[in-house]
Amino acid sequence: MNEKQKMTICLWFDKQGEEAANFYTSIFKNSSIGSISRYGKEGFEFHGMPEGTALVVSFKLNDMNFSALNGGPRFKFNESMSIVVSCDTQEEIDHYWNNLTADGGQESQCGWLKDKYGISWQIVPSILGSLMSDPTKASRVTMAFMQMKKMDIETLKNA
Repeated sequence: MNEKQKMTICLWFDKQGEEAANFYTSIFKNSSIGSISRYGKEGFEFHGMPEGTALVVSFKLNDMNFSALNGGPRFKFNESMSIVVSCDTQEEIDHYWNNLTADGGQESQCGWLKDKYGISWQIVPSILGSLMSDPTKASRVTMAFMQMKKMDIETLKNA
């Protein structure tokens, strides 16, 4: 059954929306660029975007709908919003971490990073929830991941 997703995450970029959508779809499986609407000559006095610049880019990452809106420099991304990627293997964690921090991305603590466009991501092992709900392990697991940037599954399991 292929149901239509009823919600889409819209990311506001200055002018890099199309570039970002291409970057993200090159990293995630089951990803694709959908429709692209473009600015025309009309309304230039309001939007200031050159004709042909992408206005909205629809894309999917891991079969989840996103839109990239080129809305100008008014708003910036910050850590109050992040995209969580649940990973089953260390190879997955390494793949997303290495690709999303490339070309100017920034590592942070506890599995958080910021990509070159300023979007915050949490790259976390899918077992983290079960480890954190085990009362005998939760405090040790917390102490372990608080010292990490990129999450290490084996270290968390052994905590």
